[in-house]
Amino acid sequence: MPIIKSQLQYRLARNEDLAALTTIENACFDSDRLSSRSFRRWLKAEHGILLVVERETELAFDIVAYGLVWCHKGTRLARLYSLAVMAAMRGQGVAEQLLQQLEMLTAEQGYLFMRLEVAKSNISAIRLYEKSAYRIFGEHSDYYQDHSDALRMQKRIRSLTSDKIHNVTPWYQQTTEFTCGPAALMMAMASLDKCVDIGQSLELDIWREATTIFMTSGHGGCHPIGLALAAQQRQFKASVYLNTDQALFVDGVRSEAKREIMRLVHQQFLERAQVRGVSVCYQEITPLDIYQWLNQYFAVLVLISTYRLDGKKTPHWVTVTGIDERCIYVHDPDPEKQTQRAIDCQYLPIAREDFEKMSSFGTERLRTAVTLELKK
Repeated sequence: MPIIKSQLQYRLARNEDLAALTTIENACFDSDRLSSRSFRRWLKAEHGILLVVERETELAFDIVAYGLVWCHKGTRLARLYSLAVMAAMRGQGVAEQLLQQLEMLTAEQGYLFMRLEVAKSNISAIRLYEKSAYRIFGEHSDYYQDHSDALRMQKRIRSLTSDKIHNVTPWYQQTTEFTCGPAALMMAMASLDKCVDIGQSLELDIWREATTIFMTSGHGGCHPIGLALAAQQRQFKASVYLNTDQALFVDGVRSEAKREIMRLVHQQFLERAQVRGVSVCYQEITPLDIYQWLNQYFAVLVLISTYRLDGKKTPHWVTVTGIDERCIYVHDPDPEKQTQRAIDCQYLPIAREDFEKMSSFGTERLRTAVTLELKK
């Protein structure tokens, strides 16, 4: 018998729903299940939306479905993490209505895009998402625990009018905690030249060429001029943009001996840039600059502070992949959080006003970018 729509209610999940959520999960999925411990974490998560669907009965309300969205901190990207409907309720529009409710709540929090993964064999779910205007933009091989493949789908849940400039860029995950610079540079080079063989060997070579020796803690990071020199060495024309002519990153190091070495490295990079023809421009960097660079088909790397992403004030290199009137899109080489996967780090939409703050690092408010083009 069809369920009357008025018998269904949608609300945010509460702690007392834990047993029902686990029951639905175990009934709907044979693998890749969320555990009770995971549900407890999501019930407390500030950047999660966990919505349940209740069916009214004569005596009470029974939870018959749930949907979980993860809202990527510091960006305008959300991901449909899981959606499950009990078998007895399927075919009655519950999943579609639940998805609409999740999109509405997510959009109300300022998010622009919803992404998801779905098994290629799950034809009914794919039809649901396509009916709801999700579009396939990629695949993952051997994605699930049973080794099945997944489709990657996306929908813009808040409408904007203009097209965005978009560079097709392969994504690469840094293999160490200190090689975001080489990873970002390799993605940028590969966006211009498909023959670039990106991998750990090249990643480590670039780090050795571009490192500042020391950084805030641990191993040294990468200097923008060092990255430009590494690109120039590999037959790309590189330019560096800085809003300061002082040595970089020294304020993050307490030891004066280490600071002196970092100043020396900075000076060496400047001298090598002059010899090798790497342009170093001293200016502020604005979204208009990024727009113009992308419009000229340059590849662009930008240094950001990760504070708005993970609460840490760490310098971090990302590759810019697109821009529109609302967002700047980046490839982030570091899926650090437990809830992040590769899909969460690609073409990541960051609102322009947020990017303006993220792209200013340290007490000196350093802004720096590196642009690449193929040598003619």
